[in-house]
Amino acid sequence: MNDSAAGASSPQDELAARPLSFAADLLRGKVVCVSGGGSGIGRATAWLAARLGATVMVFGRSAEKLQGVVDAMRARDLDAHCEAIDIRDRARVDEVLTRIWSRLGRIDLLVNSAGGQFPQAAIDYSEKGWNAVINTNLTGTWNMMQLAAIRWRDAGLPGSIVNVVVVPQGLHGVAHTCAARAGVIALSQSVSVEWAPYGIRVNCVAPGSIRSEGWAVYDEKTREKYPLTNPMMKAGVPWDIAEAIVFAGGPTGSFINGEVLTVDGGGQHWGEIWTTGKPEYYARASRAWDQG
Repeated sequence: MNDSAAGASSPQDELAARPLSFAADLLRGKVVCVSGGGSGIGRATAWLAARLGATVMVFGRSAEKLQGVVDAMRARDLDAHCEAIDIRDRARVDEVLTRIWSRLGRIDLLVNSAGGQFPQAAIDYSEKGWNAVINTNLTGTWNMMQLAAIRWRDAGLPGSIVNVVVVPQGLHGVAHTCAARAGVIALSQSVSVEWAPYGIRVNCVAPGSIRSEGWAVYDEKTREKYPLTNPMMKAGVPWDIAEAIVFAGGPTGSFINGEVLTVDGGGQHWGEIWTTGKPEYYARASRAWDQG
């Protein structure tokens, strides 16, 4: 989907017009921070939170993309702000959270949607490629989680974290992000117990095949098959995940803690997702099964 396509509504317009499944004032007076807020799931989550009354802070590495999101929100009288950060840079994360806390006095919900990966056979990963994915998806997420939790603890205020992960089975061709996100799931489940006495809830949302800008890293032939990866025979959209994030992380999820909410159309019970295309070895086995 292209913002500049002639005659087509932009993703921002669509997010502004999507019907709300929650009460319009669900997040009134709340502060919601969203990493990876410049596109895809993060952007959809920021829009939903803002439309539900929250003051929204969007984070990401591209100041230009973030500003575009914020400008579109403000044009519709929504309370949105942005900060360009690399979540791997712990000092920068600390600096930005300090500034937000000083200005707004609180953060109610932290959504960790930032991340990145590339489809490739694991045997061909370079050290640099592996470290880039692990450091962003696991260590960067931890930086955001811990530095927010310290502030909640020290202020004696409750907080909520939702980490965007991946469906933990049937996803092939991105072993690095599977490893990193599995670490995030284990980490979230562990600290959901440790941090509960501080009033901090920690949950994860695991998307299946979601149609967004992130699809561009996969070839067209592979993308065309993604709707076949679940029994509903369709791909989801970022708004589907945004609604799950707000449900789990907001007031509606007040007794949900340490959980992984999978939003994949039933794909985890159905089949497999080959981000690099199914290798002939496995395709041959599938044909033998079908013909047998």
